[in-house]
Amino acid sequence: MKHLSLLPGLFLTILISLLASLLAQTPLALSWHISALTLAILLGILGGNTFYHRIESVMKSGVTFAKGILLRCGIVLFGFRLTLQDISQVGLNAFFSDLTMLILTFLLTCWIGIKWLKIDRQIVQLTASGCSICGAAAIMATEPILKAPSYKVSVAVALIVIFGTVSMFLYPLLYPYLQTYLPDHLFGIYIGSTVHEVAQVYAAGANITPQVADTAVIAKMLRVMMLAPLLLALSYFLRKENNPQQGKIVIPYFALLFIGVAIFNSFNVLPSFIVDFLVQLDRFLLMMVMAALGLTTHINSLKQAGTKPLLLGAIIWIWLMVGGLGINLIFAYLLA
Repeated sequence: MKHLSLLPGLFLTILISLLASLLAQTPLALSWHISALTLAILLGILGGNTFYHRIESVMKSGVTFAKGILLRCGIVLFGFRLTLQDISQVGLNAFFSDLTMLILTFLLTCWIGIKWLKIDRQIVQLTASGCSICGAAAIMATEPILKAPSYKVSVAVALIVIFGTVSMFLYPLLYPYLQTYLPDHLFGIYIGSTVHEVAQVYAAGANITPQVADTAVIAKMLRVMMLAPLLLALSYFLRKENNPQQGKIVIPYFALLFIGVAIFNSFNVLPSFIVDFLVQLDRFLLMMVMAALGLTTHINSLKQAGTKPLLLGAIIWIWLMVGGLGINLIFAYLLA
């Protein structure tokens, strides 16, 4: 009977996800590269602030299940999008650029957000994960470690959507001016190491050339692989911060499983059609998670966050573009 109580909430997140999938195929969404993930959380927020409070008692357990168990399943299955062979194609430039940008972006976001702008610590840490790794997926993966409420997750996701969308259109405009210093392969690495979401990375590259898009996505996937070490480090430091006597690490096992799946996928054990199915399943599970997050996000809570997170998002966006350009040029020179 307990499992049956999950069905209404799960059914609602499935409906929202299906609607988001349909809307993502409309000409407007395609022309603006608005992903189904983004639409799922927007539709969820719309529902959460209109009708959801009337049916919350029936839906709550299923929606909570989506935000918890399905989230972890979605992160694990995300590993089927990666192979070690793909990653090896982009070379050391991508590895060092990604690693340097990850560390500097995370630390810079935390320092500016917490020390300077005095923003809520969890919002800053969620934003730092999203900006330094892979947008909404990283934010959702960080949430179980931080135990942050839905509205804080929504604030961080909103920043990724806003500034990542601007990047999709800006990078192709910068390409003619930077092509002399960063030819196609290196410009792809620049995009992959600095743009927030995987979909945004592909859109920015595809608006230049298919070769730039391919390199950008692979460089981005290398960045995604660094999600697990980040979650492990974050878990350790949070534990140490909350209880200095016990710096014992709390291992987010779903992060390790994510790496394990990526390594397993590298051996091509499963037929391609099964891998494609698992990737599609993962995409849908993450949409359900986003829908659940949206349903439990209240507009008043978003308003309470104020304009400071928007300022933080803008500062880090500028850093990713300008600082990221500098980092990529340095490694392009050193590893030439």
